Amino acid sequence: MIRWLSLALIGGALAVAASGLGILPSSAESAKVVPPPAVDMPGDRGAGQAAEVAVLAGGCFWGVQGVFQHVDGVTSAVSGYAGGAKNTAAYDQVTSGRTGHAESVRITYDPRKISYGRILQIYFSVAHDPTQLNRQGPDVGAQYRSTIFPANDEQARVAKAYIDQLDQAKTFSSKVVTTIEPGKPFYAAEGYHQDYMTLNPNQPYIVFHDKPKLENLKRLFPQAWRAEPMLVSKTGLNN
Repeated sequence: MIRWLSLALIGGALAVAASGLGILPSSAESAKVVPPPAVDMPGDRGAGQAAEVAVLAGGCFWGVQGVFQHVDGVTSAVSGYAGGAKNTAAYDQVTSGRTGHAESVRITYDPRKISYGRILQIYFSVAHDPTQLNRQGPDVGAQYRSTIFPANDEQARVAKAYIDQLDQAKTFSSKVVTTIEPGKPFYAAEGYHQDYMTLNPNQPYIVFHDKPKLENLKRLFPQAWRAEPMLVSKTGLNN
């Protein structure tokens, strides 16, 4: 994001103004709820299973983290990197697009309150555009790809079935390009990337590209909306 941030500050402000004048479409208005998955993991695994983890990539991690921090049942959402090696899990290297990493978010959730399939439904509906290949909006490169990093075979099975379901139903105007990459460890990002949306609410990039995602979440998933975000500053990086 470093290479385009200065442009985003200017372009984002202009885009916000243009949207307000009706020149650009509002992403908050164009978003829609995709159908829930026909195949899902059990929502309640009993008293001994109080936490599950999902790792998802969908463009800049600021917005994806911000969305899931407001989802009821999510106990932690940490920005980071997945898909590459430990020694290249650093922002200045990941931005090259040559490390294999994608900007990702590790979502810890209570399966007694929300299922893995519901997490994926929100991911496909409001967190990003799963039809954009190796990019999201102004962010271009493999590090911004749409990817699911399943924690186990069951998650991989649910994710594949869901992508097939969405494609067969022609839910989107284009094919879903989200990849499934199992067996890839997650590495937490630098501290200055954590809770970025909450800490920088007036940054033009956040205003134009990420805040509408929260509006979409609140509007389209009112039962899943939580007003108070689960911030890393409260939950810690290891939760």
